[in-house]
Amino acid sequence: MDRFQEMQVFLAVAEEQGFAAAARRLSMSPPSVTRAVAALEERIGTLLLTRTTRSVHITEAGQRYVEDCRRILAELEEAEESAAGSHATPRGQLNITAPVLFGELFVTPLLVEYLNQQPAVQIKALLVDRVVSMMDEGIDVAIRIGNLPDSGLHALKVGEVRRVICAAPSFLATHGRPTHPEQLREAQVVASASSQLLSEWHFVDGDNALSVRPQPRLVVTANQAAINAACLGWGLTRVLSYQVADKVRKGELEIVLQDFEQPPLPIHVVYQGGRKIAAKVRTFVDFCAQRLAQDPALNSPQQA
Repeated sequence: MDRFQEMQVFLAVAEEQGFAAAARRLSMSPPSVTRAVAALEERIGTLLLTRTTRSVHITEAGQRYVEDCRRILAELEEAEESAAGSHATPRGQLNITAPVLFGELFVTPLLVEYLNQQPAVQIKALLVDRVVSMMDEGIDVAIRIGNLPDSGLHALKVGEVRRVICAAPSFLATHGRPTHPEQLREAQVVASASSQLLSEWHFVDGDNALSVRPQPRLVVTANQAAINAACLGWGLTRVLSYQVADKVRKGELEIVLQDFEQPPLPIHVVYQGGRKIAAKVRTFVDFCAQRLAQDPALNSPQQA
């Protein structure tokens, strides 16, 4: 087994946190994986992993080696793709990340359309509500909502979303339409425990910032569940505008307190730059940016 293969095996064990899981991922036998890591540690002369009967942990030296392996293997893949012409023709695996609900509603249809256009590309999409380290997790393209830190990554703004309060027309007809955020303190509210919008709801009142801490009678673990409860007429909820754009358009939900909303949050398509950007990355970024920038749910202030 050559050094690059040893790196791939070690990286799989480190990422899967187990020899058996790494063996399944690599289609190898567990003893072969164990021997490969042992040979690597013997050649390097240091312990990279500590093993117990139930778990595998990465040593400090192993963590540094993990980072080096990711970088070296990425450079190797880039060199091979360049030699194979993938910098001219999209091919190979494309790793993408996006927030869960945004990914389901807006990104997944784009993935399907892009794959239909590019038969030599495979896509692995990581839909999670956390900021993924693109370098550490091998991500090619990320869709990010919110202001970006200065990271040195390339970013294209493709739209923006608002933080909105909404409820079903039936609820508003029964309980009244709030005219000021302070009224939310005693209102019937449904909130999502997975949302950063749960603990305090922030607004602007003229030139002043205003915070309201609602007391939700119903707390659910997913944004979509909170939206469903609101559609059933149970109460008010706070979400990002893209999450309810279709339901607002259909009249199932109405937005209130627009005059007190905070400034919109930008949406960016983020990717790692370099001397040579693979065609799969370049073409997907262009495709995704064009489609999202044309979506009225993400770009028209008149749409929720």
